[in-house]
Amino acid sequence: MPEGKLLPTKEIGSLRKPAWLLAFLRSGAPQEEKELARDEAALANIKMLEGVGLDYVYDGEVRRIEMYEYPVRYIEGFEFAGLVRSFDNKYYRKARVVGPVRLRENYHLREFEFVRRWASRTPKVPVTGPYTIADWSYDEYYRDKGELAVELARNVIRPLLQGLVEAGARVIQIDEPAATTHPDEVPMFVEAFNESVRGLDAEIHVHICYSGDNYRSLYPHALGLRASHYALEFANRDTWELGADDEHRVGYDFLRLMREHGDPRTLGLGVVDVHTDRMEPPELVRDRILYAARVLGDPWKLMVNPDCGLRTRSRRVALQKLETMMRGVEMARAALARGAGGGIRTHEGEWPTGSQGPRVGPLRHPGADRAPAARICAFPAPSRWAAGIRGRGAGGGTPRGERYIPPGAPAPICPGG
Repeated sequence: MPEGKLLPTKEIGSLRKPAWLLAFLRSGAPQEEKELARDEAALANIKMLEGVGLDYVYDGEVRRIEMYEYPVRYIEGFEFAGLVRSFDNKYYRKARVVGPVRLRENYHLREFEFVRRWASRTPKVPVTGPYTIADWSYDEYYRDKGELAVELARNVIRPLLQGLVEAGARVIQIDEPAATTHPDEVPMFVEAFNESVRGLDAEIHVHICYSGDNYRSLYPHALGLRASHYALEFANRDTWELGADDEHRVGYDFLRLMREHGDPRTLGLGVVDVHTDRMEPPELVRDRILYAARVLGDPWKLMVNPDCGLRTRSRRVALQKLETMMRGVEMARAALARGAGGGIRTHEGEWPTGSQGPRVGPLRHPGADRAPAARICAFPAPSRWAAGIRGRGAGGGTPRGERYIPPGAPAPICPGG
């Protein structure tokens, strides 16, 4: 977590691709121009997330087709079998395992290097985990799913992660949406996960979205998970009523389970529902955070994020939800600084209920006062100036709170201004 920062913020899944990008990728344009278009969209996402004020940023997974199909394309031993419905009217191409699995090339390396070059906040890279890839595949080669998951961890995911770490990645998020879909296989998930991160020098987060049993099947096995942070969904199952008590925060009962097991990990708290356009009041976000801080007994164990990726929402709604989340975070920071949590333990001691408590900080991001209001911006596509993105030196990026527009570039299109 960012040192000295109370309630760091992030997004934990993909964002919807801009309509202009999808149209251009379906065109007959040369592949090189399509790659430049992806660069433009990635840069727009990075700067949008920074403009909102998030502490951890990435490119919104704009280069990826889908979280399963995209990695499988780069793994030896797979053959695609056909389309399978995932949810709503969304489909993905499911694959058969017909031979030994091996990493063909590091399919996230260029993505990470681009984010690292352009981000002024902490870059992270999301990676689909070995258990989920195994669970979503037809296995026609290995003895069982457990063997396939471990082989994916050993021969695909760990080499990929090692390459990212060598390239400078310090925060890696492993996405395992299948982790609790088969409660009796949680030990299998833990074994594969640990094999994939063994020996890595990085901060490892695990993102598990939408558990059918409120994540109860994670324990006690997850206590041995080699990850320092959970990123989980809660808002989707919670009420929309204000209040920082058990009666109103029914979607957050996992927090008590986490406390009862003495789990030392930090927690990415889902406070925004990604499956509705309905906008959470900032006060609701605040109350969800304050409730979590009270139950866990330490607000410094919390990060704040939406339940999952906002790709299910339009880009405008996604931006509004992130802005609402950030307003709620600021309100929660202010309440915690006043000691409104009541009996919450901090790194400086315990605040007696009703006391003003110590001021914990910094409560605002150093660039918050001067950061411009975030807007959805897109560059006219295709635009050849994007070639200049690749030529910018490593270690670049923009000053905090500023947008970088290459010299000679067309003005970005920002609705409403």
